[in-house]
Amino acid sequence: MIISTPTLTVADLLKGDIKLASPPTIYLALKNIVEDPAKSARDAAFVIESDAAVAMRLLKIVNSAFYGFPSKVSSIATAITLVGVRELQNLALATVVIERFSNLPGQLFSIHDFWSKNLRSALIAKELDRQFGGTYSDTAFLCGLVHNIGQLVMYRRIPVLAREVDLLIQSAMPADIDEARLEEQVIGFDHYQLGAELCRLWKLPDVVVESIGLHRYPDHVGRYAEIATLARLANYFSSVDTPYDAIIAEGFELSPDQVSMIIDKTHDEFEAIFKLFYPSK
Repeated sequence: MIISTPTLTVADLLKGDIKLASPPTIYLALKNIVEDPAKSARDAAFVIESDAAVAMRLLKIVNSAFYGFPSKVSSIATAITLVGVRELQNLALATVVIERFSNLPGQLFSIHDFWSKNLRSALIAKELDRQFGGTYSDTAFLCGLVHNIGQLVMYRRIPVLAREVDLLIQSAMPADIDEARLEEQVIGFDHYQLGAELCRLWKLPDVVVESIGLHRYPDHVGRYAEIATLARLANYFSSVDTPYDAIIAEGFELSPDQVSMIIDKTHDEFEAIFKLFYPSK
């Protein structure tokens, strides 16, 4: 039984919580540097080094098996030379967002498992994009990482209703589960709509915002259709035991061997870096 609730809007959940709605400052500062031809890698290094915790975590990631550099990277300036400002910008955002949403009381799911799934999705999105020419090389990782961020906003702002959705999902037969539809019935909108608007508030690129907002519209053929499909597919394959036939529905021409290669490669990458993004308490 679905309990009717007072009318809520996406805007209701994104106001009155400054920490939630405030854009990650380090990401925006690096974005401004990337977009300003007068700025240099030295300026980017200064921004990152101004947050010692983020800088230390980024150096750990750059020195991990994920990148596999032959010698230790000891400075942010060197890291920028090796992986690029945009790559570090995305990694910095990932560390900040995961930390911002690493402790939510009362949820029926594990935050550790949530970020595990979504980091896998980020890595798969990045690899899928590479397989198809690298059109979204600067943003595919972010699209995968924040695709389901709206779920955490719901638990932060309306935990009772979010738990009701989870209980309904747990009580349903697997074939009958349409999580987004249940969210609409209980709350009035789904977590994709909410996540897209949060990312808009954070001033993330339009391609990230639209990849989330178009999740439930696989027939969309506009400007952001390809990245939305790619992010949707990455989200799908980030779950365990995903059947191959979903490829046909998504329209990507990937063989079973290619899919297996992508999953294996991103699994190894995930094992190399997850504990650095989500350290054990």
